[in-house]
Amino acid sequence: MAKEKMNTHKLIQWAVVPLMVITIAFGWHFPAIGFIVPIVMFTAIFVGFFRGRYVCGNLCPRGSFYDRVLAKISVKKPIPQFLFNKTFRWIIVICLMGFMVFRITSNPSSWQHWGRTFWLMCVVTSAVGIALGLFVRERTWCAFCPIGTIQNAIGQGKYQLMIDGDLCIECKKCEKVCPIGLKPYLYKDNGVMAEGDCIKCGNCIRSCPKQALTF
Repeated sequence: MAKEKMNTHKLIQWAVVPLMVITIAFGWHFPAIGFIVPIVMFTAIFVGFFRGRYVCGNLCPRGSFYDRVLAKISVKKPIPQFLFNKTFRWIIVICLMGFMVFRITSNPSSWQHWGRTFWLMCVVTSAVGIALGLFVRERTWCAFCPIGTIQNAIGQGKYQLMIDGDLCIECKKCEKVCPIGLKPYLYKDNGVMAEGDCIKCGNCIRSCPKQALTF
């Protein structure tokens, strides 16, 4: 069953990876493609009310690219903790969203301009994310992604990872497979990982030799 779930997860991620590639490759010449960006953004925020950062770990085209492609060549260093700092993250949210609004309002009547603005945001942030993924860890961008930060804020306590403290042997396999380096085993005494940045990918569940983890 765990293997079937892993294969399904991979297939879904491979299915959405092309959305990122197509957006970056053709968004400037075909501005309508740029609207894939806000569709993904608003989908992630909506789902965040019910399942936290579920879209990040399962349906996000860029996140899927990080997992399926970038992870193979990443040096996989620990993500610097300051990138998880809430103040830093909300500054990033304000700056990027503010820049996007500024760009759009410079020509608000042109849907082509809107599409190219979304394309530009995707290209710039993807370039930063890929660079960080190569030299730090594949999901480093996800530590301070603006949409991830918003999902964290609205999805606290939703679809949490449960830990059976009696079964957990603290083998730390869950930490090794977590794309952003979370440590579920540290929460065994609480029985639940109250961590808003869990992206609900299920890697930890599938890797647990004692089946101590569930959503």
